[in-house]
Amino acid sequence: MKIAAAALLAFAAHTQGFTLPSPSGQSTALFSFAPSPGSAQGTMAPPRPGVASNPAPPGAKPMRVGKAAKVVKVQGNSLKTWGFLDPRVERVQVKLETEGRPLNADVELWQGPDNTPVKVRVYIENGSKRPFNAVVETPRGPNTIAVRNIGQMEFPMDAQVLSIDGGAPAQGNDFRTIQGGALRTYPFDPLVDSVELILKTDGRPLNALIELLQGPNNKKKVIEIYTEDGLDRPFSAILETPGSGNVIRVVNTSPVEFPLVASVQPYEVGKVGDYGEPVLGGDSDAAMATTVSQW
Repeated sequence: MKIAAAALLAFAAHTQGFTLPSPSGQSTALFSFAPSPGSAQGTMAPPRPGVASNPAPPGAKPMRVGKAAKVVKVQGNSLKTWGFLDPRVERVQVKLETEGRPLNADVELWQGPDNTPVKVRVYIENGSKRPFNAVVETPRGPNTIAVRNIGQMEFPMDAQVLSIDGGAPAQGNDFRTIQGGALRTYPFDPLVDSVELILKTDGRPLNALIELLQGPNNKKKVIEIYTEDGLDRPFSAILETPGSGNVIRVVNTSPVEFPLVASVQPYEVGKVGDYGEPVLGGDSDAAMATTVSQW
């Protein structure tokens, strides 16, 4: 018995040399925030700016604040695609422009293999003065927007594609029926800087041709549209109309069995002072200064 007790004491003295000392000033407790001044123990401190106190519930639409779409350069005879995997994205905005050169492009909505419910072909004489700005409906995602520059390599363009969260499709007002094979023209005052255009049907396919005319037979912009369901996927766009003598012509290229309704209304109206000032020419001081500097 005495021998066993002595052996235990010898073993305890031997193991004390291998005991790790506890670090000074450190604790093994889990990291926790200290309570903010003035708050009671056990209550949650107010959230920091920019941090939500509770996560968004399932099915809530994401909020987008101050986020701009990335500008992508699309060279001539090339293709760029934007895929939206989130099924909550119900519509996207597409903007195409150039540095002043002509713009020729195809815009398509891809939904599933070999399914193209929306096709748009665009020609613009000056892609900087009159950019292409439209909204494409994308219900029941995922969807992909394809932009193809069908111009030559000397005519690059800039493309922006951004999802639009929440809201409803553009409603418009004063809709006019355009029967299949018919057309309707909408002249606008020089004070109108841009026009909102909305085309839709009662659920039938939509085929239309939109032309922006300025002067006799002078086409500044031409847009060809195909939509497999004009009610589920209406077409809406903003057309820039700088200068005077602007007329928008809408042609229903479908047979008579496929009518459509169109709403074409002023979107931005300039001030009278912007157009009331005369444009000096001839022997004006500015013109004489330019002429002298060239010599």
